[in-house]
Amino acid sequence: MSKGSAAAGVPDQLERRLGVVDAVVIGLGSMIGAGIFAALAPAAHAAGSGLLVGLAVAAVVAYCNATSSARLAARYPASGGTYVYGRERLGAFWGYLAGWAFVVGKTASCAAMALTVGAYVWPGQAHAVAVGAVVALTAVNYVGVQKSAWLTRVIVAIVLAVLAAVVVASLTSDAADAARLDVGADASAGGVLQAAGLLFFAFAGYARIATLGEEVRDPARTIPRAIPIALGITLAVYALVAVSVLTVLGPDHLGAAAAPLSDAVRAAGADWLAPVVRVGAAVAALGSLLALILGVSRTTLAMARDRHLPHALSTVHPRFKVPHRAELVVGAVVAVLAAVADVRGAIGFSSFGVLAYYAIANASAWTLTPQEGRPARAIPVVGAAGCLALAFALPLSSVVSGAAVLAAGAAAYGIRRTLLRRQATYPPKRTTRRRRRGLRRPAL
Repeated sequence: MSKGSAAAGVPDQLERRLGVVDAVVIGLGSMIGAGIFAALAPAAHAAGSGLLVGLAVAAVVAYCNATSSARLAARYPASGGTYVYGRERLGAFWGYLAGWAFVVGKTASCAAMALTVGAYVWPGQAHAVAVGAVVALTAVNYVGVQKSAWLTRVIVAIVLAVLAAVVVASLTSDAADAARLDVGADASAGGVLQAAGLLFFAFAGYARIATLGEEVRDPARTIPRAIPIALGITLAVYALVAVSVLTVLGPDHLGAAAAPLSDAVRAAGADWLAPVVRVGAAVAALGSLLALILGVSRTTLAMARDRHLPHALSTVHPRFKVPHRAELVVGAVVAVLAAVADVRGAIGFSSFGVLAYYAIANASAWTLTPQEGRPARAIPVVGAAGCLALAFALPLSSVVSGAAVLAAGAAAYGIRRTLLRRQATYPPKRTTRRRRRGLRRPAL
């Protein structure tokens, strides 16, 4: 009997249907859509002419995180990602904290991507469009991960075609000036680190591959291959787009742009491309939202199995083999946030949570033995230190709100543990009905 068939016979197990190509495409759908259209301009505003340096820093940290995550995912091919790794390698609390950071941070990221869709499709009704997008993509995820992977493949192809057009139009225009790539005095260490933290928000899509570990065929081989391939393709795309846009707009105009890629093609004299870029931005954000909802629901499933979240959310649909209750709850929460949230605040908050999540992943990878596929020692060290540095280089409001939510999650964990210990130490006393009646009888 095949693994997929075996999984299909177990009610609460997911089915292994995804190969290397599907896993890579899901990672690309998360990373490319988020970064180019949501984080590039604020990163340029923070780093100035040091934008490309910030991109390089983010790429180094992302590579370390990806390597650590790939080794751990091959060792623990179950839904949940660092929630599972932290629990198995560091202890129950650290696994819980990673899961909490991921679910909360990425829920905010889902709202940010939904609002990005609304801003490009219908700016006057951005919140309404965002809610509609969440409802539609939750329905797609509900009917099966294979359909989600197929739709993500179409979205990635469209976005890559649009970005290729932007790069060609920008680099071949008379407005392009390579001198705008020079790093000037406006670039500071703090600004570069803050830009790297914002751009890391875009790279973090490879987590979707790890959180889908229970649905990947031959995870020990597939996951370590898929994560670096997806990350390498994304880095190449980001570098090409950042260079082309910088040569046309320069760091100042790029940092102030509300729609940087549309502004770049207009500056390059290709006004006809601007509507295409708008469509590409909306499609890219939809791709990110699709994969984000997929990943958050799988971590919710893993935490519900361990009763850190309501156990009812651990149910797997008998036909579609997806955690349907978790997906519906995640979709409902994201829809509410998309109706009321601010996109910039959501991005900063999400970045802090994701960086905390990967700091725990690197700490978990440090504990692997050579027989377990441990990466070079420098990789988890650089990854963990980089995550912490980038997290606390984010805007102060993001740091304060992110730290407060993590502290609230830790407090909830402590309260739950205390209650469970008290129940174990002082179990409730039970009396039979006859004894209770006897106690009510008057003494003779």
